[in-house]
Amino acid sequence: MPLFYQHNINQNTKLGVWHIEEPESFFLKRVPLKRDVSHPHKRLQHLAGRYLLPVLFDDFPLEEIVIADTRRPFLEKERYHFSISHCGDYAAAIVSSKNRVGVDIEIVSPRIQDVEHKFLSAPERALVFGDDHLTTSRDRLLTMLWSAKESLYKWYGLGQIDFRDHMLWTGPEQTGPDGMLFFPFEFLKAEKVPLLVNATGFDDLVLAWVVS
Repeated sequence: MPLFYQHNINQNTKLGVWHIEEPESFFLKRVPLKRDVSHPHKRLQHLAGRYLLPVLFDDFPLEEIVIADTRRPFLEKERYHFSISHCGDYAAAIVSSKNRVGVDIEIVSPRIQDVEHKFLSAPERALVFGDDHLTTSRDRLLTMLWSAKESLYKWYGLGQIDFRDHMLWTGPEQTGPDGMLFFPFEFLKAEKVPLLVNATGFDDLVLAWVVS
């Protein structure tokens, strides 16, 4: 079973990453396919992400997932809060019985520099170019910031978010004893909400999540 990474954040919240190596038939034995996803690999990603949910909490009710107008999957009675992300051959999921959550997984690529102006404000870009952050690779830092903002977008869940205006990285990032990074943010959609985004990396992958 290729559970690539698992992090039990607390007794109510768990995070996991699945390395997709199985055929579609493996996931269909456990996951109801309600969405019409025509592309084979995207369908595989979709199934793997949902497969992860009961891996993290074995009583997760997959059959009760509905899709909001913003395309966010959720449970109407909010028995669990959850978020799913996928890229390449990986799917990530975070589930909590108590807290709102968001997760995102990305592949590090130099192409992130071509779009940094679309998701970073001028103060944030100044932090990236400063010498006080702890990440040595600019591509990796930029990918982590994009992933952090994606996780915040999913945490909010209501859409209509401007990545530059509504999510401000106040930096610099801090590091934990296990190498995990912590990015301080202010979420500014309706009122100012301080949030700490957690991030870690695996070779050319970065993973970010938020719990509140």
